[in-house]
Amino acid sequence: MLKTLKELLADEKRSLAPYAMHSAQSLGRFHKERADNTRTPFQRDRDRIIHSKAFRRLQAKTQVFVSYYGDHYRDRLTHTIEVAQISRDVSRTLGLNEDLAEAMALAHDLGHPPFGHGGEYALDDVMHEFGEHFEHNEQSRRILEKLETMNPNYDGLNLTIEVLDGLLKHEQSHHLAHIQFETSAHLESQVVDMADEIAYTNHDIDDGLRSGLITLQNMRKFKLWCRAEKDIKEQYGKNIDLKRLQSRVISRMISLMIQDLCKTSEANIKKFRLRSVEDVRRHKGKIIGFSSSIKPEMRELREFLMENFYYNPKVARQIEHGKKLLKKLFLYYIKKPQQLPEPFRTSIKLGEAKETVVKDYIAGMTDHYAEEQAKLIKSPSKK
Repeated sequence: MLKTLKELLADEKRSLAPYAMHSAQSLGRFHKERADNTRTPFQRDRDRIIHSKAFRRLQAKTQVFVSYYGDHYRDRLTHTIEVAQISRDVSRTLGLNEDLAEAMALAHDLGHPPFGHGGEYALDDVMHEFGEHFEHNEQSRRILEKLETMNPNYDGLNLTIEVLDGLLKHEQSHHLAHIQFETSAHLESQVVDMADEIAYTNHDIDDGLRSGLITLQNMRKFKLWCRAEKDIKEQYGKNIDLKRLQSRVISRMISLMIQDLCKTSEANIKKFRLRSVEDVRRHKGKIIGFSSSIKPEMRELREFLMENFYYNPKVARQIEHGKKLLKKLFLYYIKKPQQLPEPFRTSIKLGEAKETVVKDYIAGMTDHYAEEQAKLIKSPSKK
């Protein structure tokens, strides 16, 4: 049976919680469009994000290890897919809008520059010299609202206001927001934020173990790992192969975090007596979150990763290399904007600040493309 939009909206009304973001309540898009008869607005947003150029470029952007370091380490795209999967699972359990959560999860890192957080630090540093700053969430929104050009009638993807404002965090400037809210535009936004934390904590442990930069002995110092390992050995036996053990323990930790998140969030929803999306928007503070018992266990894992993985000399060298390379590219294009591709030169001619255009160009690069551009700067005769 082919479901119509009317039937899809009726399905949401029956299945979603009253405090979820229902598609029928959407404030719509800035540019009016005819409704799709077989997809909800948030399904259409998800599809547009997946088909964007910025989404495809995530496959060649660093998560922790530079994207060409090895075939089995996470890149920015695989991280994004993991966040989307967790976001859907949590949203389904809590009666929230899975399609909205998935769309935001797929878009949340579009604005990340090459070379991971090192690239982000580099662009923030150089933008400070112009009285500006760089933050990847804001850049993600800029990509969605302006830099993607798939439609001849407007810039950007013309996504719903709920997806765009869902990418904003409370501490960011509210002048970017179109929905009035205290902490977040809806619960689905908070779900994506927590799903991001679950995903990167666990897959960074997995990548760290795979690389040898951290060991099983390191991990057995932590309560959450030991609890998960105990569960796995009870299920599969104590003689389980080491690699399979590590894989299953990480999977179990993800499950433990998701279970805690859902249980705690459900209790918070009841505690704060949420009855509508407006109740969510008026509420000060997070509603979707972890329990007081698991928070310190997750915090000690993140602190360990920060000290022993992210700041490991092998990883730190990559980060420092990326920072220097992007700063060099930025200074080059600021001095020689005529070397920018034509669409970016046109943006400057139309009045866009030169530093903003250069930032947009560099932030959109993949690791490999940035390396190639840096080589061309050294050897201009090859350009």
